[in-house]
Amino acid sequence: MNLDLLIILQKVLSYYHKRKGMEDSQSNSTPKSLMENLLGLLRVRIKRGVNLAVRDVRSSDPYVVIKMSNQKLKTRVIKKDVNPEWNEDLTLSVVNPNHPVQLTVYDHDTFSKDDKMGDAEFDILPFLEALKMNLTGLPNGTTITRVQPSRNNCLADESCITYSNGKVVQDMILRLRNVECGEVEIQLQWIDLPGSKGL
Repeated sequence: MNLDLLIILQKVLSYYHKRKGMEDSQSNSTPKSLMENLLGLLRVRIKRGVNLAVRDVRSSDPYVVIKMSNQKLKTRVIKKDVNPEWNEDLTLSVVNPNHPVQLTVYDHDTFSKDDKMGDAEFDILPFLEALKMNLTGLPNGTTITRVQPSRNNCLADESCITYSNGKVVQDMILRLRNVECGEVEIQLQWIDLPGSKGL
């Protein structure tokens, strides 16, 4: 197991210990029982924002927050850029795959509350279904399935789930809601953890 994976696992276990401690101070949960409920890790690469809304004078200082269940992670702030490139990985632990991932873009303000610059959500079930398929022998770059944009999702364009370099990845362009303009490009990747429940 590589060092990055060990660090992520340590953060996940620490997070669950804190949550469990808040919910029930008498809990005797062990790391093993926490791992038994964990399906794995979802790595969300926040690639870039496109044509984000202007919230300051002529520009914005955007950052992205993602939430799933009780987890909340955020990117760094990019100063004065409505087309920011984060290329930042945020890793969520997945216990219930039926919970959508919520993404919100904010404009960082130094002296006042940060302004909301739109939000979106996405379903990870099609991605998880593709992970369950037997993909041995598939050529690199093969498209496994496609998810079409609809009124029921925030996709701006067709989202392809592909087999790339021995891994299943899903690229998405999310159209932000509750704002005049803006899209965020992301990529999903799955990390199996030894000792977890798995898919």
